[in-house]
Amino acid sequence: MPISIKQVALRTIALEAQSVSGLAAFINDDFENAVHAIATGKGRVVVSGVGKSAVIAQKIVATFNSTGTPSIFMHAADAIHGDLGIVQQEDVVIIISKSGESPEIKVLVPLIRNFGNTLIGMVGSIDSYLAKNSTIILNTTVEQEACPNNLAPTTSTTAQLVMGDALAVCLMELKGFQSDDFAKFHPGGMLGKKLYLRVADLYADNEKPKVLAGQSLKEVIVEMTAKRLGITAVVDEENNLLGIITDGDLRRMLEKSVAIDTIKAGDIMTTHPKTVGPDELAMEAMDILRKNEISQLVVTENEKYLGIIHLHELIREGLI
Repeated sequence: MPISIKQVALRTIALEAQSVSGLAAFINDDFENAVHAIATGKGRVVVSGVGKSAVIAQKIVATFNSTGTPSIFMHAADAIHGDLGIVQQEDVVIIISKSGESPEIKVLVPLIRNFGNTLIGMVGSIDSYLAKNSTIILNTTVEQEACPNNLAPTTSTTAQLVMGDALAVCLMELKGFQSDDFAKFHPGGMLGKKLYLRVADLYADNEKPKVLAGQSLKEVIVEMTAKRLGITAVVDEENNLLGIITDGDLRRMLEKSVAIDTIKAGDIMTTHPKTVGPDELAMEAMDILRKNEISQLVVTENEKYLGIIHLHELIREGLI
């Protein structure tokens, strides 16, 4: 009978989910001790493993580093062939293993213990060599792998990964790690833009259309046409923002039966427009535009008019 691909996938997902939910039983005093040992340690966190556990170790290191916990990866096999010099006196060492009985682990563990480092064993068998020789045990035991032969690391590596995430998030909470801290470690790409890009980075090179309240309708249209932003600010002699005039304001005014020759900028401007400061994050400007269903935003500081930021610029930067 041919296999049902959907059923195999669903069974795999169910087993993986079971391995994650089962970790709740292992969030105990040892877990708290592990978090405090890392948080109060004066050195780094050295994370090690072999095989698929080594891959998980690398991901945990990446998560630690990006969330303010200095960390470094050390492959267990390489450690016993010269890389053990990575471990410094005040480092906390985490060794990850499902069985806790790998030959490389059995060689590495006594060396770490001899150095006097705190050794955290993230292990899938609490009766193993690694568990019995660790300072602190993080239990990641799973009932079975998702592999039909119960061999290929699947649910076991998922459990290790989630346990590492749990450590990282707890450490973030303990340290009061905020979005500003996060931004320091993620300056590139889309995430960096969301955390670092500010309004001042976008509006400064734009045209800065403005008219005085007493200027004529013709002068308003000429200014808006020349600056090509579909908007102009209306200011006083000291450059204080009084209001704005948009293309929409002009169209609505022309639909009325009025003597346009007598109209001044102050007659048709919208007062109290939505504004944003130059030091605000670009994402905050995006939120204002989205919530108010507008496409331009006036940049001001201490009520002084500085310029215009447009939705198109935020789209160009990939923020939407």
